[in-house]
Amino acid sequence: MFSKRIEVLEPSMTIEISTKARELKAAGKNVISFSAGEPDFDTPTKIKEAAIDAINHGFTRYTAVAGIPELLDAIAAKLERDNGLKYSRDQIIVSNGAKQSLFNITQALLDEGDEVIIPAPYWVTYPELVKFAGAKPVIVDTDERNGFKMTAAELEDAITEKTKMIILTSPSNPTGSVYSQGELERLAKVLEGSDIWVVSDEMYEKLVFDGAKFVSTASISEDMFKRTITVNGLSKSVAMTGWRMGYLASANRELVKKMISLQSQSTSNINSITQKASIVALDGTVDDDIERMREAFEVRAEEAVKLFNAIDGISVLRPQGAFYLFVNIKDITMDSMQFCKDLLENYGVAVVPGIGFGKEGYFRFSFATDMVTIQEGIRRIEKFVKKLRNA
Repeated sequence: MFSKRIEVLEPSMTIEISTKARELKAAGKNVISFSAGEPDFDTPTKIKEAAIDAINHGFTRYTAVAGIPELLDAIAAKLERDNGLKYSRDQIIVSNGAKQSLFNITQALLDEGDEVIIPAPYWVTYPELVKFAGAKPVIVDTDERNGFKMTAAELEDAITEKTKMIILTSPSNPTGSVYSQGELERLAKVLEGSDIWVVSDEMYEKLVFDGAKFVSTASISEDMFKRTITVNGLSKSVAMTGWRMGYLASANRELVKKMISLQSQSTSNINSITQKASIVALDGTVDDDIERMREAFEVRAEEAVKLFNAIDGISVLRPQGAFYLFVNIKDITMDSMQFCKDLLENYGVAVVPGIGFGKEGYFRFSFATDMVTIQEGIRRIEKFVKKLRNA
């Protein structure tokens, strides 16, 4: 009855857990959710004012599929200013969130039999998009002792004659790890002389902590610039999740044309009002708002790490970026799904099992909420863990 393509897709475990938490809350249960990847801050006022101005001036019609010229210019200026990357308008596409950017990429580049290297833990959507395109995800299991980052040796071992692409994310969802300049240079060295594409998901670039330096993958070398497709957006660092604005940039103009054709036959342009507001989000106007959010996330990360590492049987690495902790529960259980289900049903705390990110024995905890909620949630988790250890 259904297509073979749709049958290979698995529902997002993050959304599944969040939905279950909302259902329990609606039924009257006291539930605290740390499952969604959404900042608890409001969109900065100046961005909202730009959107209202766009509505008042009647900017409510179709636009060019790839985005209005002013927005493409703002993205190009941002990439050059912040990342040292020089792109022109015809090398950029604006899409309905970074998820659509990734969908466009995988549909435009992947065929049956192609392989895509994905380091685990990974964002839940990566392997699903690869499978939907008919290709095969090749999962590289990274080591916590290395900050969950793929090494050059691990990349080299995973490459075959069928490898078409690798997907990197820094800062990482779900671990918060950030690839250094040296680490990216070593990965780049492995890829020299190959035809392998690199997709670099940089959604959390503005949210880095403890002096960590974000480095854009495409900036490593001219070779990496040519092979890398940079994916970014405004959902996380500018608290614009509901506005649905993502973008990609590639040196390959022919590839960009193909993806514009694909988008023209699916969603066409993104919301015209969002496009006008996004210019303000990109041009430096709200940098102070972004920094306030980053500082708040850094304080929350420090407190959450301290509280988790004080619980017997649990440990967690301090994240270098994003707003997640990837909590190690291997001393308690290797069934993260059952752990998370029991925690939600019996203690009213929603977190996402590590198995959904390709790594068993962990759960993801989002600290994109207020400090009081974080402290109460971890207190409940501690009670649950003590009960398990005393059983």
